[in-house]
Amino acid sequence: MSDNKRSGSGKGYYIALILCAAAIGITSYVYYRNADKAAEVSLQETQEEVLAGTMATEDVPALATQPPKTTTPATQSTQSTTPVPTEKEPFRTTSPVSGEALSGYSMEALSYNQTTRDWRVHNGVDLAAEAGSPVCAAADGEVYTVYEDEAMGCTVVIRHDDGYTTSYASLAADPTVKAGDTVTMGQTIGYAGDTAIVESALGAHVHFSVTRYDEPMDPAEFLALGQE
Repeated sequence: MSDNKRSGSGKGYYIALILCAAAIGITSYVYYRNADKAAEVSLQETQEEVLAGTMATEDVPALATQPPKTTTPATQSTQSTTPVPTEKEPFRTTSPVSGEALSGYSMEALSYNQTTRDWRVHNGVDLAAEAGSPVCAAADGEVYTVYEDEAMGCTVVIRHDDGYTTSYASLAADPTVKAGDTVTMGQTIGYAGDTAIVESALGAHVHFSVTRYDEPMDPAEFLALGQE
């Protein structure tokens, strides 16, 4: 009887001890779980605060460094961007000499050549002039070339605006201009001569011809441009 009581009290002791240990374990588990959650919440709040602070720090310089907006009066903008129109000077022309025409322009029909005694086209007009009399530029331009032509003798070629080119042949030797010279209308470029072998029957004169974009044109039409 005494042994049974001792045995029962011993079992009760161990059961109570086991229950206490279980309670301590559960309590510890609950405590540490709640602590982990609290730490996660605190870490998340800290990250959000850091992120918010970073964004605020980045926004401030952007606002501070933007240049101030300025407004320009409409009248000032218009004056600075609109070019002032300029009138183009009229195209002026003059005959290289004042003499009458000895042979006319004929590119669509054959004309008789007194020197060669045959019929051929004639790309210019032969103007009468006394030997040694001044020959002038028919318009403003630049001397393209000065050369000795085998058939037409001493020749000066001048380029003008809008694709026009004038040629002065049968001049006396040693013209007064050279390639690259800028000339004005009426400026002397040489002197009348009789160096055109294929037109020697005409004596001293100027063979005056005109092209536009390398296409021959009637010199009379070119001279008429200065009268428009």
